[in-house]
Amino acid sequence: MNYIIYFLITIAILVFVHEFGHFIAAKISKMRVDVFAIGFGKRLLGWNKLSGFSFGDLPDDFDGQGNTDYRVCLLPFGGYVKIAGMVDESFDVKFADKAPEPYEFRSRPTHQKLFVITAGVLMNLLLAYFVFAGINYFQPKQFAKTTTIGYVVPGTQAAKVGFEKNDKILSVDGQNVSYWEDAETKIYIDNIVRNIKVKVARNGKDLTLNIPRKTVSQDISKERPLLPAGFKVSIDSVIKNLPAQKAGIKKGDLLLSIGNEPVESHGQTTTLLSENKEKTLPLTVLREQDTVKLSVTPGKDGKIGVMLNEQFTGPVEFRTMGLGEAMWSGVTDIGRITSMTFTMLSNVVRGKVEFSSAFGGPVKIAQFAAKSADNGLISFIFFLGMLSLSLAILNILPFPVLDGGHFVIILIEGVMKREIPVKVKLAIQNVGFVILLLFMAFAIYNDILSL
Repeated sequence: MNYIIYFLITIAILVFVHEFGHFIAAKISKMRVDVFAIGFGKRLLGWNKLSGFSFGDLPDDFDGQGNTDYRVCLLPFGGYVKIAGMVDESFDVKFADKAPEPYEFRSRPTHQKLFVITAGVLMNLLLAYFVFAGINYFQPKQFAKTTTIGYVVPGTQAAKVGFEKNDKILSVDGQNVSYWEDAETKIYIDNIVRNIKVKVARNGKDLTLNIPRKTVSQDISKERPLLPAGFKVSIDSVIKNLPAQKAGIKKGDLLLSIGNEPVESHGQTTTLLSENKEKTLPLTVLREQDTVKLSVTPGKDGKIGVMLNEQFTGPVEFRTMGLGEAMWSGVTDIGRITSMTFTMLSNVVRGKVEFSSAFGGPVKIAQFAAKSADNGLISFIFFLGMLSLSLAILNILPFPVLDGGHFVIILIEGVMKREIPVKVKLAIQNVGFVILLLFMAFAIYNDILSL
């Protein structure tokens, strides 16, 4: 029930912000907006100035006379704004047989059409910006006071280029680093488009590791390849009546070892459990100040019924930002996350990253929304910002049905100085909508498999 509630809250906020962008831009451009909908499909309830509040569909011959019908629809996986004279998600093309009206989308100049179609993405970007900048300003940022590597994930590019446990990162491309976050940012984000040199201290000697650009980009969409000394895997939640609860594992426990092997990372933990299905394993956890010995037996699926988290147990420093620094940080955060997103998309297309590890559907969104809410208001707001930015990036892609697809069609029409036939645009929308539904079904399928 928590998953459902937080999913609906999350989707409602993001869809409202996005569609409000289209709505207000259309109003500014003197276009008529017939519908403002949260969700798709059948109208469940809504309000307009003429008929007031009502349940169910409006009459087929209903004429809003320029008044917007604000409605909630059956399928809570998005929303839309129906602008008069535009071929959109509603697939309503009754206007095609009539002469264009001055208030219709199709009668407006190209620059106004582009303004309206990109306004949703701009609103999502603004929401993400204010979330990131606001959190950086109002909440002190935590920095791990170490640059010593505690674990290198085997098989990653970081391991292949020569990083080793206990290496102390001194500088990246000549820039000294004092905190773990600085080292990670400079290696995996700031220098993603070029080769870099990382200077490390190892066994009393300084060494320089040369890292090609492709090597850097291949790791960032997977599990963190380098973990700091003092990093621990913690139990975020325990599911009732599953092996973990029966074994006495509790929320907040830090995993020290499984099967007498020290626990170093999230991925290693899941691997150790999945490789020992239905085998009883000794387990050591740190519970507050006490070391507790337990034993657990993974099920047939190699799982024990916990959600894992990451926790840094070493020395930390909290740093506050001034208003100007926080405002600029909002811009840099968006730039970095956008860069990482496109790198991830590239790796998925090239087959270097599995679809299931890169994309999440409604089930995953619900899981992360509930989890972030459990961690506090700031965590939930940050999750909203991340999701809003992701929605902006995906929506601007040049794909039919998405805003980016509309953008391309409008540009083509602007160059041709005439409209593409409505039947052609409707066919493009239909094909795009079917592909999008198949994509969503596949995402839900992957979500269920990952449960």
